[in-house]
Amino acid sequence: MSGVYARRAAGRAVRRAMGRTRRIAVLTATAALTGTSLLLTAPTAQAAPPTPVSAATARTYLAALTERAEGSSTGYSRDKFPHWITQSGACNTREVVLKRDGTNVQQDSSCAAVSGSWYSEYDGATWTAASDLDIDHVVALAEAWRSGASGWTTAQRQSFANDLTRPQLIAVTDNVNQAKSDLDPAEWLPSRTAYRCTYARMWVHVKHHWNLTVDSAEKSALQGVLNAC
Repeated sequence: MSGVYARRAAGRAVRRAMGRTRRIAVLTATAALTGTSLLLTAPTAQAAPPTPVSAATARTYLAALTERAEGSSTGYSRDKFPHWITQSGACNTREVVLKRDGTNVQQDSSCAAVSGSWYSEYDGATWTAASDLDIDHVVALAEAWRSGASGWTTAQRQSFANDLTRPQLIAVTDNVNQAKSDLDPAEWLPSRTAYRCTYARMWVHVKHHWNLTVDSAEKSALQGVLNAC
């Protein structure tokens, strides 16, 4: 009898082992399918302006900027910063930025964005009509004028107003851009606090590249944001 019990016990052990093997196989397959499902349903990464310098580099750049009281707006006109200029074919700077910053953007034969989705980093809103978006000059044209651009040539101001190489242009909710106007970071920051570090890095990157000045309140505000990055 002891031999029978031993054989039965051995059989049960084998069956338990086989059951565990099957459960492991099922769990593994389920995990693989779940992972695949996540990959298939994950949102497309949002396109964005050129990546600004790091917070550490931005702090270094900020310290190197000339600190000076903001200049006068006398003589300023947006017409002195020609935009939007043709970039290629029928596409002007605005349409290039809309294509770059959106997801699944479709353009017609004249390069106008006719469909797509845009996430506004400043306020967290999502839009599906290009007409709901403005292209913001991170460092506003009037701000640049008061910070040194008044002494530039028209060609230099045109390059600044259409700068696709630096993080100077971004598609955002139109009325948010209009509320920002020509304010500097001492007066306005994105309501979406998660983007403020990036915004400060963008601002300093642009001002440093274009050798623009900062006033004391602006510099202090930027230091506060960058030190918290």
